[in-house]
Amino acid sequence: MVKLVHQVRVCRKLHKTKKGIHLRNKNSESQKFITLETISARILLCATILALCLSNTPLHIYYENFFHTYSFWQFGSLHFKTNLLFLINDGLMTIFFLVVGLEIKYEILNGNLNTLRKATLPGIAAVGGMMVPALIYAGLNYHNPAMLRGWGVPTATDIAFSLSVVSLLGNKVPPALKTFLIALAILDDIAAIIIIALFYTDHFSLVFFSASFICLAILFLLNRFGITKLSAYIFIGFALWICLLKSGIHPTLTGVMMAMMIPLQNQKTSQSPLKKLKHTLHPWVALVILPLFAFANAGISLITMHKENLHITIIFGVLFGLFFGKQMGIFGASFLAVKLKLASLPDHIKWSELYAIAIICGIGFTISLFIGTLAFTTESYLNSIKLGVLGGSFLSGCAGFYLLSRSHPSRKK
Repeated sequence: MVKLVHQVRVCRKLHKTKKGIHLRNKNSESQKFITLETISARILLCATILALCLSNTPLHIYYENFFHTYSFWQFGSLHFKTNLLFLINDGLMTIFFLVVGLEIKYEILNGNLNTLRKATLPGIAAVGGMMVPALIYAGLNYHNPAMLRGWGVPTATDIAFSLSVVSLLGNKVPPALKTFLIALAILDDIAAIIIIALFYTDHFSLVFFSASFICLAILFLLNRFGITKLSAYIFIGFALWICLLKSGIHPTLTGVMMAMMIPLQNQKTSQSPLKKLKHTLHPWVALVILPLFAFANAGISLITMHKENLHITIIFGVLFGLFFGKQMGIFGASFLAVKLKLASLPDHIKWSELYAIAIICGIGFTISLFIGTLAFTTESYLNSIKLGVLGGSFLSGCAGFYLLSRSHPSRKK
């Protein structure tokens, strides 16, 4: 009997030790993710400032020509007319969406969204944070169908800038709040992906759409038969990218589709192909691709900008959508969900902190600009979108930071 009790105690200690190691590993992964996104936000900010400076100097001609000069490519019978801006927005951003998709899959299967209880509150908050900004924008632009196409712009949250603002406060911010923000931003990315897939397709080719289904089926079979060689997925993924491009569906969605098919675990070696690919690509996306996207898309020439070339309702639709819509949607939906007992407020989080996070989620830089480039090609519309995104993101970052810093004035950093 004594031996049995001793064995039970030893088993409990081993279980607690393994659980502690697992939790430390998860915390370490989360901290690495936050650190990388924070560094990315600083580089993004520098790239944005550089783009704005170049756009408002005599060098603006070289800046614009650098990204807009066309070249022609041919692969057999397939012809491509492209420029550097296309390669960044449609090519490199596919890798960004691949990393987003890998993060989404990991969080759903093994992270902050792997149970209904964990996902309910950020899920409801994400829906509110999408609907209210879209309604604000639509309410200001309903009179013009062309302008109305930008309704998806203020629905997005930039996870890099959001985490960067929160990280500036160090230990003042409880870990549960950062976890909530990451989960909310990931679900927000899912919403953005759905919006892009459903509402920003200009033309449609049934032949290439059918071919893309074949590519997707091959990726599914690779996963089903336990193929873990990443080069096989990348090769089929490239074919899928071409098919989606020619079908009229935005090719960056290839990244998300590929991510869903990458195996989480290798049964033979107990290694994770998904984590390996994510860890390989994430630094490139955070430190190179996103800053390059910001540098290529954030430039606004104030020299050539005139009042008649701006659209006030677009500017304020995006600005109000990000600054007011996000905080109203996220906090309002969260408050209702908790009061109606559909979800519970995470431990050690106060309502004032949640409200501050809701404001910070109004930083919609990267995805907002990306959706803007899909919605409009006219320069006056794009400049109006950029002004709204920059203004709304700046106000959200400053106001959210101030409120969050006031929530725990006595807590040491």
